[in-house]
Amino acid sequence: MKFRTLLTAAAVMALPFVPAKQANAADKFVFTAIPDQDESQLRKRFDKVAKYLSITLSTKVEYVPVKSYSAAVTAFRNNQVQLAWFGGLSGVRARGLVKGSKAIAQGKADPNFETYFIANASTGLTLSKEFPKEIAGKTFTFGSKGSTSGRLMPEFHIRKAFGKVPQQVFSRVGFSGNHSRTVALVQSGAYEVGATNFKVWKKGLKNGTIDPKKVRVIWKTPGYPDYNWSIRGDVDKAFGPGFAQKVQSALISMNDPDLLSSFPRASFIPAQNSDYAPIKDTAKKLGLID
Repeated sequence: MKFRTLLTAAAVMALPFVPAKQANAADKFVFTAIPDQDESQLRKRFDKVAKYLSITLSTKVEYVPVKSYSAAVTAFRNNQVQLAWFGGLSGVRARGLVKGSKAIAQGKADPNFETYFIANASTGLTLSKEFPKEIAGKTFTFGSKGSTSGRLMPEFHIRKAFGKVPQQVFSRVGFSGNHSRTVALVQSGAYEVGATNFKVWKKGLKNGTIDPKKVRVIWKTPGYPDYNWSIRGDVDKAFGPGFAQKVQSALISMNDPDLLSSFPRASFIPAQNSDYAPIKDTAKKLGLID
């Protein structure tokens, strides 16, 4: 069964971007991030990043939030932002729409990211080394439709295991919108099973928002490349020669423990577009991009 393409280039152009004011490159450097977690937490994290970059780059830097993964891609395409913290799939999409754009940094753990399949305790499912085919027939929620860890990779493994699209495997399929929401929905029993970002899971256990008596991990995917900082291909022209390199150096040099822990990442390391070739290839196979 052919899976419909979720977001064509034309659809990307049509999607709204919440902070509608166009960035003036001569005045400030603007960035955004995919809304993969609670908005208040993202604002707290990225306002700190904006302050750090402003000082390090000696340039006014502003963070603007968006309401969806697709809105982040649209903002990048339309030059409303020049830099973005993307997931693997959203980064591939965005860079493909702006000539010369490139991934410049990633978290130390991002080349070997993982998705956790989680289940409500009432299912009786427990951690397995093998893909848990017992999830068939249950209710299942992904994260955002454009998420690498919350949609692309879990769907890849579901199709691989069953030879069917998720709608043919589960009694009901949903899209929570972000990883935190996925965990909350499965923990509450609104969905029996779901797929979430392993870092969000670990953070939830640490801060007490996850109750291991109500929800548990039942399978962990093999590692894959995911999150990245991507920059538009025309920033050197807009901000001066070598500006992209300066931004990359600033991100890789970030060493504030408080700032890094909010991601959470131990540090940032260099990235390049070719690192995400496996994501691009998988998305093409699933029909999620052309």
